[in-house]
Order: sequence, then structure tokens, then C-alpha cells
Amino acid sequence: MQTAQPIVVGVDGSTGSLEALREAKHMAELLGCPLKVVTAWNLPVTAAEYPYPLEYDFKDDAWHRLGDALDAVFGNELPQGLEREVHEGSPARVLRELSQNARMVVVGSRGHGGFAGLLLGSVSSAVAAHAKCPVLITHQTA
Repeated sequence: MQTAQPIVVGVDGSTGSLEALREAKHMAELLGCPLKVVTAWNLPVTAAEYPYPLEYDFKDDAWHRLGDALDAVFGNELPQGLEREVHEGSPARVLRELSQNARMVVVGSRGHGGFAGLLLGSVSSAVAAHAKCPVLITHQTA
């Protein structure tokens, strides 16, 4: 029996987000929920963060990162009923908003950026603290 509430998973192409995607698929199967895979993007705020050509398409890049993540984890065997979404905004805000209608949100403990020694990244910490549904934080396997 499938419920209308999806398992939402945030992916950014990092190893941690690929592990989160694997676990989210497993949870969706166990709970009989659809799987919604989400990538968020932001325009850089300062010139120092903008080493891209002026015509660079951040939204298109986000769609490519999402597709690459799906290919890396599932290859040609995508889960049935899989939904894909790309949103403009900070990943923490996007996932927090999507949590309002989700059965569960799954995130990796570390994504791109930050300091490697930290156990939780800013996105996973913010989502865990403010989501409106249960949150599963995955850790990379050895």
C-alpha cells in the first residue's frame, strides 16, 4: 500500500548524499512510500564565490547533478514512481519546506563543503532541528 507522503532525500552529488539516496530507497520500499529525490541550488552571493562564466546555468547544473546521482546509485534501474525535483534556495530551507508533506526526510551527514572533521554538516543539522517529519541522517559506510 502506497501512501501519498513521499520519502524525501536531498542529493548534491557528494558521497554522503549518495549513501542517503540508497537508504531513502530502502526506507521507501519498507514503508510503501514514493521516493522524491531533490537537489537545491543557489546563486553565489559574492564575486569570490562566482568563478563561473556569466552564462552559467545553475538550475541546469543542478538537474545534471541530480541525474548523475541517480545514475551512480541506480544505473538504468530507477525505482518505480521515483520523483525528481530541483529547487532554488538553500538546501536546508528547501528540505525543511518539503518536510511538511513528507513521511520522512533523508540526508547525508556531510555534503559538499564544510570541514571534513565535523560529524554533521550544516544542512543535516538544520533539517534535523527544524523538519516537520522524522529525519534520517545517514553516515558514509567504510
